[in-house]
Amino acid sequence: MVSWADPAFGGDALAGPTVALSGVTVERGGVPVLRSVDLTVGRGEFVAVLGPNGAGKSTLIQAILGGLATVAGTVAVLGRPAGEDNSRIGYLPQRRTFDAGLRVRGVDIVRLGLDGDRWGFPLPGRGSTRSRRRADLRRVDDVIDLVGARSYAERPIGQLSGGEQQRLLIAQALVRRPGLLLLDEPLDSLDLPNQAGVAALVAQVCRDEGVTVLLVAHDVNPILSYLDRVVYLAHGEAVAGTPTEVITSEILTRLYDTPVEVLRTSDGRLVVVGEPEAPAHHVDRHDHDHGHGHGHGG
Repeated sequence: MVSWADPAFGGDALAGPTVALSGVTVERGGVPVLRSVDLTVGRGEFVAVLGPNGAGKSTLIQAILGGLATVAGTVAVLGRPAGEDNSRIGYLPQRRTFDAGLRVRGVDIVRLGLDGDRWGFPLPGRGSTRSRRRADLRRVDDVIDLVGARSYAERPIGQLSGGEQQRLLIAQALVRRPGLLLLDEPLDSLDLPNQAGVAALVAQVCRDEGVTVLLVAHDVNPILSYLDRVVYLAHGEAVAGTPTEVITSEILTRLYDTPVEVLRTSDGRLVVVGEPEAPAHHVDRHDHDHGHGHGHGG
């Protein structure tokens, strides 16, 4: 077990960390996916969750949401047990696909996020007062402007590009003013310019809105310059710290018990050479977290 509990996060005893895992073990089908994981994420941090397929990235997200029970240990989110206050969590699952013929407007997709603890399912009676309806409409407008989607928010979601859709889905996750934003592979299937744009947007939200961001990624490079910390998962263990502390030849070689070399290119990008699949050069877009074999890294 490798733990991460930075004492710097204890400065505000009343606020406390956004996410705190202590000795957490989670199993799928009786097989441990996370083993005795200790992890603390401070408020307002932008943290990437990295690792090969099957390492437990999506399992970690589901444990934070309270969707998976722990075999051992505790998970606290925003000062409460996991699953007890999901209305304060903005959650963007792995990439959705919208049929090209879908006529629902982008602004309507954003409005669905008003019921943040029941993602995508409007609550009966919400907005029953005129003042609440006005406040909700203002907030929808605000987050559409925040993500830069004003010019296409009225268009059908199925007619928008992947990057435009992703911005609106991030707006949906933000509309309830969450304290924590969980993004499961938000850059997946986007081209490089859109990856850069969405990465910059998430960093801006983290900074300007004071939201803690936990982002699952296969490729760390598009977000590398924005990150405060990374959490690298492998073989059920978690190593966390700054990217330069964690994504090293020594750390990854020890985690995988096989030679791994981390190279930094002249433009600052990371390239990981060796087995198994590594976070700076991934090709398989899905992480099912069921303990399957790893793909190949660059």
